[in-house]
Amino acid sequence: MVDAYAARRERVREHCGASGVEAALVTRAANVRYLTGCAPCGATLLLTREQVLLTLPDDLPPDDAGEHLIAPDVTQVPVSAGADTALVAATEAARLGVAGLAVEEHDLTVSRHRAVSALAEGIRLADLGQAVERLRVVKDEHEIADLRIAAEIADQALGELLESILVGRTERHLAMELERRMIDHGADRAAFPVSVGTGSHSGQSAHQPTDRRVEEGDFLTVVLGARYRGYGVSTARTFVIGATPAPWQVELHRLVFRAQRAGREALEPGVEQCVPDRAARQVLEAAGYPEASPHPIGHGIGLEIREAPRLGPADMGKLDSRVPVTVGPGVHLPGRGGVRIEDTLVVRPLEEGGPELLTITTKELLAL
Repeated sequence: MVDAYAARRERVREHCGASGVEAALVTRAANVRYLTGCAPCGATLLLTREQVLLTLPDDLPPDDAGEHLIAPDVTQVPVSAGADTALVAATEAARLGVAGLAVEEHDLTVSRHRAVSALAEGIRLADLGQAVERLRVVKDEHEIADLRIAAEIADQALGELLESILVGRTERHLAMELERRMIDHGADRAAFPVSVGTGSHSGQSAHQPTDRRVEEGDFLTVVLGARYRGYGVSTARTFVIGATPAPWQVELHRLVFRAQRAGREALEPGVEQCVPDRAARQVLEAAGYPEASPHPIGHGIGLEIREAPRLGPADMGKLDSRVPVTVGPGVHLPGRGGVRIEDTLVVRPLEEGGPELLTITTKELLAL
C-alpha cells in the first residue's frame, strides 16, 4: 500500500505541474485518506514537489490515524487542539517558499479560503478542482479487496437478521441491530444510517426508520452498507413477513428484480453512464411505472458512499473498468409499500467475466 499511496501522490504532482503550480493543499477528508492512509480527523495534506506534509491534531489517541497506518514516507506535523490544520499547512507552504499552491476550493469555506490566502501571502493560489476525486474513480485491487470484505460483512449481518424473529419488532430496533452486527463482524461502522421500512414504508429510497412494528404480510425493505478500512458498500433487499406473498407482491418484486438485472447487465467498460439507468427504467416503464424511479439508478461508491460516476438518465460520460457502482431501482406504491433491490458491483470487461457482484445476499422474495 505504501507504493500505492506514493503513486497516487505522484499523479497529483503531475496534475499540479501541468497546471503551473508547485504544490497542492488537500483538505477534503476522503482525498486526504486516499493520498496518505489517514482516516478522517481534520487533517490537511501539503504536497510539494519534494515533500509530503500532513498536519493533523495532536490530541488524537494512539493509532487513531485509522485502520490503514499513515504511509511512513509522510511527515506528520502535529497541530494543537482547536487550531485549523489547513492554516498550519498554508503557513508551512509559505515557509518552504512555494510560489504556486492549488487548493480544493470546493471543500474550503469562504472564511477558510480567505484565511489560507492571508497566511500564504505572496503565493499564487489556484483551484485544484476535482483532480483527486477523478483519480479515485477507478479503484486499484487493494481498494476492491477492501470493498469485497465490506460487502461480506453487510451480507453476513443481513443473513443473520433474516434468521431471527422479526414480527413485532420496530424498524428502528432492526436498524440498530444491523449496525451492531456489522461492527461485530469487523466493520469500521455502518457506511450510512441503515434504513428499514415495513408495510407502507417499504420500497422507499431514503426512509428513516420509525417505531412502526413489523406485521404479518408486510413487505420489509432493508438498505444497509458496511464500511471497512474506509471503503463502503450499499445493498438493499425486500422480503415478505410471515405469510405467503400476495399476488401483487410477487408481481411487483419480480418486476423490480428484472429491472435491476437489466441495469446490472448493462454495466460494461466504455458504455455511457446513462445506459444502465435506461435499461432498468425501460423495464419499469413497460410495466406502467414511468415515475417509479425518479432518481438515478446508481452511483459510484468507495471512500464516500456517493461519488463519481453517477448513473442517471442524463449522464453521458463513459464507464471504466474497475469502477465500483451501485445499481438499485425501486418502486413504491403510496399507502401499500414497495420493493427496492440494490447491489454494489465492480465494472469489469466481458473477458474478465463481466460485472463483479460484491453483495450476494439472495434477491429472491423470501417469506420470513
